[in-house]
Amino acid sequence: MSFVSQPWSNISIEFDDVGLLERMTTFALSTIPSCVFLFINGTILFTLRSKSVFRDTCRYILLFNLLIADTAQLAVCQVLFLLSVCRITLTYPVCGMLTVLGILTNVISPLTLMVMSLERCVAVCLPLRHAMIVTIRNTRLAIIAVWTSSSLHNIFRVILLLDFPFEDLDSLQMRDLCSELTMLLGSRSKMYDNAFTGFLFVSAAIVIISSYVGVIIAARSASTGKASALKARKTLMLHLVQLCLSLSSTIYNPMLIALIKIVQTVVFLRLHKFLYVLIILFPKCLSSLIYGLRDQTIRPILLSLLEFVSPFQSFVL
Repeated sequence: MSFVSQPWSNISIEFDDVGLLERMTTFALSTIPSCVFLFINGTILFTLRSKSVFRDTCRYILLFNLLIADTAQLAVCQVLFLLSVCRITLTYPVCGMLTVLGILTNVISPLTLMVMSLERCVAVCLPLRHAMIVTIRNTRLAIIAVWTSSSLHNIFRVILLLDFPFEDLDSLQMRDLCSELTMLLGSRSKMYDNAFTGFLFVSAAIVIISSYVGVIIAARSASTGKASALKARKTLMLHLVQLCLSLSSTIYNPMLIALIKIVQTVVFLRLHKFLYVLIILFPKCLSSLIYGLRDQTIRPILLSLLEFVSPFQSFVL
């Protein structure tokens, strides 16, 4: 998980050289796509709650949970990015609340992908027992377990922060811009965060790849529908791509730290904005498009809602 802003301590970058026009351009290029995809996410979330076929189907319940996490994370990332562009610093408590929300939703995404992959694997490998294993009750329990795991991770991070001597500070006002890395106060926090991130993504990759292999093996069985197996394989491959996109955000801050050492400040500032759109914003926007346009049940409802809203928006504008 990574946010934008100053990803290291005791390094100050002067943004005053950046002109007003460039700041406004950056604001527009990042905010407009974010608002568009937040609107699309909101439309899909409304769609998933508006029909009983979605509310009573386990995979759509899991999809709703995934989109909730992605939408919240996209909103937090955009807020922190705009704060960094405007050079607005926060207090430690406010920054802590924002980063906790971002980390909470960021952990939920790969965990939910793991559960969705297992659900597809059961549907293909154990079709006769799928309805008994993948029930509404079990799905809700899985979602509770996902949120609980992410919450425990955040609680442990907060406990590690207690070692930091906040009482020695003159003020709780931060000198650096708010980001997840600026809230990693102490070597133990950094070690734990790196270890947890590595464990999380390796575990998710193992589960998704194992599910994919299981589906391939089941597809060779005469008792398994070939069309169903092929569709499940494509879905699992899609989950693996999504996991890679989520993982890409973890290289963002290390990349910025490496760049500041080898490029000039003005060049770095522009690369910082470009990399934000490419590595942070773009991957967060894909989930809604992937599912909204790919799913044959969601797509017609989504398109009809977007067509209904578009004329109204044009009239308002």
